[in-house]
Amino acid sequence: MRRILLARHGQTAWNAQGRLQGHTDIELDDTGRTQAKQLADSLVGAGITRVWSSDLARARQTATIVASELGLPPPEVDAELRERKFGVFEGLTRDEILAQHPEAWRAWVAHTTHPPGGEPRDEATVRMQRALLRIVADDTALVVTHGGVMRLWLMELLGTTVPLVANATMYELHHDGTVFRAKLRA
Repeated sequence: MRRILLARHGQTAWNAQGRLQGHTDIELDDTGRTQAKQLADSLVGAGITRVWSSDLARARQTATIVASELGLPPPEVDAELRERKFGVFEGLTRDEILAQHPEAWRAWVAHTTHPPGGEPRDEATVRMQRALLRIVADDTALVVTHGGVMRLWLMELLGTTVPLVANATMYELHHDGTVFRAKLRA
């Protein structure tokens, strides 16, 4: 049985403002850096031997802080762990999206389509699955990724709705050689 700890990056200024980030490359804010250190503290003794990260700054910075605090090598970067692309929604709050793109927002909320210029749900979950299957071949690893793609992948895996994933939230994944199992790690 292989294990991955799957975590969302720490907070950014856009997270604090409720702006969708997607592929927009935003760095951690002070709260996010503190969350990354707290994430590292929670992983002491967890048997992490390697850290992986999305290629976006907020995830890389979180992963780098965790790896450094745990005395591990710098994170491996995998672009397939990046957030879902939100197209015309990126940089906007939900209220701004509703005002500027009401039809696209309603369709997105109803899960009937992706935002204009955005990434379809199934493409995001497939690339996340590919990345995690590559990574699970390692010893116990921490994977730092993004809330949107993480949530989509977990919903696909669990077959149920998953609440929004807060910054620095972590799930524990187990892979038996065939399928993943997941649970929220307290």
